[in-house]
Amino acid sequence: MKFISWNVNGLRAVVGKDFKESFAALDADFFCLQETKLQAGQIELDFPGYTSYWNYADKKGYSGTAIFTRHQPLQVTYGMGIDEHDHEGRVITLEMEDFFLVTVYTPNSQDELKRLDYRMKWEEDFRAYLLSLDQRKPVIVCGDLNVAHQEIDLKNPKSNRRNAGFTDEEREKMTILLQSGFVDTFRHFHPDQADAYSWWSYRFKAREKNAGWRIDYFLVSERLAPTLSGASIHSEIFGSDHCPVELTLG
Repeated sequence: MKFISWNVNGLRAVVGKDFKESFAALDADFFCLQETKLQAGQIELDFPGYTSYWNYADKKGYSGTAIFTRHQPLQVTYGMGIDEHDHEGRVITLEMEDFFLVTVYTPNSQDELKRLDYRMKWEEDFRAYLLSLDQRKPVIVCGDLNVAHQEIDLKNPKSNRRNAGFTDEEREKMTILLQSGFVDTFRHFHPDQADAYSWWSYRFKAREKNAGWRIDYFLVSERLAPTLSGASIHSEIFGSDHCPVELTLG
């Protein structure tokens, strides 16, 4: 079973850049999107054999998530059930027979870390949400988590030490989440692989130089680890400042 996650940074824009061809080539059972940046009715996008689920931000042209799936979920929920967090379209959860699939677009701490305090609250609440699901059945969580966890996960760790996405606080929250019973699937298969990134700034020819960050993840409940068969980063696929990441089970 194949899972894909991709922060498209504006779905309407990326549809004009071979998105449909990339979607078909990746041939996933579940295809999760973040930062769709649209409202209901602003795009016509259907793929034969797939059902889609969308969570839109209240603010137009901002945030937003979607999941395309070939498999019928038992239940679909939007958000975490916490009003403070549920107006930006950041979370969709599919309950499947044997697992929960959660796609998430984690809030960015922003320039000068002006949203870091909110981000810390989000991290606590999101971890609690995942653990509540995990008590019922295993969890697969994917998306743009907006953090490079370790120095190996970005090109220039020293100069980015206090920048959004690589603060000690954000990295510590990721450590706590993993210690709570989750596996970073890419590092499970590639523990020492450097220069493996999923996001590059549009500035300074960063992608051309591969000066990137790994901030897009698939995490799974530890008890799913024996079923993992692969995890990869599709840096060859363009269209966004992020590239798709992949997980295969079974």
